[in-house]
Amino acid sequence: MAVVEGCRRVVALGLAVCVLAGCSPVSSGASSAPATTVPPSTATPAPESNDPLASMTLQEKVGQLFLVRPDALEEGLSQEEIDDADAGGVTTVSNSMREFLSRYPVGGVVLFGKNITGEAQLQTLIGDLQAASSVPLLIGVDEEGGAVARLAKAPDFDLPQYESAAAVGTQGPEAVRTMSVTIGTYLAEYGISLDFAPVADVNTNPDNPIIGTRAFSSDPQTAADCVAAAVQGFEQAGVLCCLKHFPGHGDTAQDSHDGAVSTAKTMEDLRACEFVPFAAGIRAGAPLVMVGHIQTPNAVTGEDAGLPATFSRTMITDVLRGELGFTGVVVTDSLSMGAVTQTYTSGEAAVLALQAGADLLLMPAGLAQAYEAVLTAVEDGRLCEERIDESVERILALKRQAGLLA
Repeated sequence: MAVVEGCRRVVALGLAVCVLAGCSPVSSGASSAPATTVPPSTATPAPESNDPLASMTLQEKVGQLFLVRPDALEEGLSQEEIDDADAGGVTTVSNSMREFLSRYPVGGVVLFGKNITGEAQLQTLIGDLQAASSVPLLIGVDEEGGAVARLAKAPDFDLPQYESAAAVGTQGPEAVRTMSVTIGTYLAEYGISLDFAPVADVNTNPDNPIIGTRAFSSDPQTAADCVAAAVQGFEQAGVLCCLKHFPGHGDTAQDSHDGAVSTAKTMEDLRACEFVPFAAGIRAGAPLVMVGHIQTPNAVTGEDAGLPATFSRTMITDVLRGELGFTGVVVTDSLSMGAVTQTYTSGEAAVLALQAGADLLLMPAGLAQAYEAVLTAVEDGRLCEERIDESVERILALKRQAGLLA
């Protein structure tokens, strides 16, 4: 497999070379004016920066790129135990977790049902995790409304429950907006800053084993109207939301948790259907988009042909950012899913996703290995530190938007 170039930057007068020795330039799709040279004797001193990025080491920057389960911070647990929904989960913060977090200063954690036993426990867990981190953590959860609702379906929680996104979608965008305000409001009360919702897929394949009624509709425009309303609702509640699963999981007949997933659609097919809700959500101001492990062999050619969208520069940088105009944070779907782990190591997956243009790496199958692989990729020139900085800047801006940073 050809390695995607990691560090090209377009400037107004042409292609600039990254400052990191040995690093190949990478196009960002944006231009900037050439810098004006100021004699040292007359240069105005730069104002003191309040941006945490300015004082971060490379190791701290790389840590910000990862979102993990709290269980991944408990070093004694195997990956199988971490991923097993039926195994006992981490519900308190141990000293060993605090020490691990100091070595691998991740950007955030994602809570699952096995991490939640009650209201007081949840608030204590989140408070202790935040206290153990040098930079405030994004605290994420899958709370879609319907079957996927980690808090609403947890014992000892008296929270509103919904039949499904599809059922609410039949009532119209205003009902979707109300649901999103409701969910976002209770998440914020517990200290959760990020909801991995709404599902922006179009449910067009009746044989789809994983999306179904998690999507608002089988009609792209109806789904688009509901997705836009959901984004507005979460914003009103003060919680970050995330469109998923770009470029669209609704037409697939496989589950990416288990193995490779593909759609036969062409790029024009995707534009006419799958992209419609994502475009609407982006216009509504969605701060994050999750890219799925979906192969699009009839839509993508060249070096990216056959790659999951997670590792496709065409899909992330050219289409999502370039064509759809998304400027927020791109997060991968879980990198511990079968669609990834059956073909790629934890380190390969992390580096490939960053090279393609992703910002946040979700739940790698081995945090330490993925973290070290990214550091090595910077050291050997496959990734520029400038490329890392671009993602960290977006992540820190996201934390400011969530009120986690000043």
